[in-house]
Amino acid sequence: MNLVTVYVVCLMAISAWAEVESKSKPGRGRGSMWWGIAKAGEPNNISPLAPGMTYLDPAIHATLRRKQRRLARENQGVLAAIAKGANLAINECQHQFRTRRWNCSTRNFLRGKNLFGKIVERGCRETAFIYAITSAAVTHSVARACSEGSIESCTCDYSHHNREPQMNNMGAVAGVGDWEWGGCSDNIGFGFKFSRDFVDTGERGRTLREKMNLHNNEAGRAHVQAEMRQECKCHGMSGSCTMKTCWMRLNSFRTIGDILKDRFDGASRVMVSNSLRSTSVNENTLTNRAGSANLKTNTNSVGGGANPNSVLSNSIHARGHQQKRVNRYNFQLKPYNPEHKPPGPKDLVYLEPSPGFCERNPRLGIQGTHGRQCNDTSIGVDGCDLMCCGRGYRTQEVTVVERCSCTFHWCCEVKCKLCRAKKIIHTCL
Repeated sequence: MNLVTVYVVCLMAISAWAEVESKSKPGRGRGSMWWGIAKAGEPNNISPLAPGMTYLDPAIHATLRRKQRRLARENQGVLAAIAKGANLAINECQHQFRTRRWNCSTRNFLRGKNLFGKIVERGCRETAFIYAITSAAVTHSVARACSEGSIESCTCDYSHHNREPQMNNMGAVAGVGDWEWGGCSDNIGFGFKFSRDFVDTGERGRTLREKMNLHNNEAGRAHVQAEMRQECKCHGMSGSCTMKTCWMRLNSFRTIGDILKDRFDGASRVMVSNSLRSTSVNENTLTNRAGSANLKTNTNSVGGGANPNSVLSNSIHARGHQQKRVNRYNFQLKPYNPEHKPPGPKDLVYLEPSPGFCERNPRLGIQGTHGRQCNDTSIGVDGCDLMCCGRGYRTQEVTVVERCSCTFHWCCEVKCKLCRAKKIIHTCL
């Protein structure tokens, strides 16, 4: 029995155990276990094992559901993009909430438990942001990986090449004689659809909480798609711009994080409505703009394998899943306060008020604000009055060692001195 056979047998046993565990503990956030794949970014957790097979650490493998594992097998190279996206989401979440009482801590990560702790079991604003930012990060990372050639089943998005160039108000691009679509656009069509299939696995939309998760996942993806920007390159003699080639590029993820943070501050408390909503703008836009940029779903169906960006529509299994995917988004949430307007497709929604983050709460994985640094001159959320919850704060002078007087030496080295400086810091009692 060779190494590959032993590895496959072990993975089957782990998969069966994971299925039993997930069914026996329904209280865990459905659909959120995959966040643990952020650990796959560590060395040796993802590596080639044999042609067409990738080694994945068993602890990470157990965090994925059956459909997610199938998607990973059918789209070689996508696991690294998902792991990158998960870490991107964590870093952005911690950046956006660095001055808040809840700072998106991930210190609660243990094997078999979700990355952000038990706070995600509450349908509060913070949970809404976590779902939106992780969904957006997978969309962003996978779309970029396609254009970089890191995923075998997708390429650049060439659907723009068949469209007319966008003109400005004057009817032409200012200062340019002519331009055309070209280059390699980030494949937002594939990234959006893959994120739906992978991230939303397990979210059936049957309960109010699952509808909340689906709505926030969609909102994260919608902002990534809406913030796509046009980039161009000039062509011509002696630096002139007689011709311009343009393509569509993803915006920086920091921009997406800033927008989602604004949506967090204006999130809507909702309850479910009996009415259905029409198909979202995102789906219509994706159908028109990137119709061929779909997921590879079943390599055994008729006519499969020719186009890495085409969906294999002859598969009955694929058609059934597509129908389910459309239906579970066909709902309308209504505001908890009837005087408020219904949430839009890009708004974040939540079901219940946030818990208190002032004191440590191990049951919810809340660290509290004891020992957190604060700004004594600010009247905002980072100020000592709000951050320390009225408990007061300690002021002390500390000596820090920093690099200073850096100079560049040819070639190619930067040399710095180490300087000692005294700083005054304020920490919550």
